[in-house]
Amino acid sequence: MRVETCYFCSQPCYPSKGITFVRNDARVFKFCRSKCHKNFKMKRNPRKLKWTKAFRKSAGKEMTVDSTLAFAARRNVPVRYNRDHVAVTLQAMQRVAEIRQRRERVFYKKRMAGNKERERAANRKLVAENAHLLPKVREEVKRVEDVEVEEGVGVEELEMPKRKVKGRRKLLVDGGVEEMQVD
Repeated sequence: MRVETCYFCSQPCYPSKGITFVRNDARVFKFCRSKCHKNFKMKRNPRKLKWTKAFRKSAGKEMTVDSTLAFAARRNVPVRYNRDHVAVTLQAMQRVAEIRQRRERVFYKKRMAGNKERERAANRKLVAENAHLLPKVREEVKRVEDVEVEEGVGVEELEMPKRKVKGRRKLLVDGGVEEMQVD
């Protein structure tokens, strides 16, 4: 059983699945599904479509240079069956898969290293640009800030006025507070 790779998206094409297209010059193209075949017929470039393996490699999202990738290359040299040779080959295939997974994890971590800082910076910029959309600061906090600015006193030194009111307060969009009495 030979598992081919899709010409367009590089996914595996299992026997009796997908579409095989043979051009007039006897070149064979295997496609895993009709989506790939239709895009090929529309002469689309796989490197420009984000869902293909070619795009991911060209955009630097997947490893392109690695010794483990050479093991997936197709070999057309027939080898006489040998039970020991097959056992060693299967063990080597498992080991190569483990090594590739480990290297891909490291590659992903390196690629995603600075994302949190970039996202925080983008969030801060968004808040700074759209500060007018945020709710206003409560009156009590404003009073404390005004006193702090006038006297040069830290916020920790001032005590917030405590009010015990039976009822609930609703914070309005324009910054005011509406009192609601609860029976």
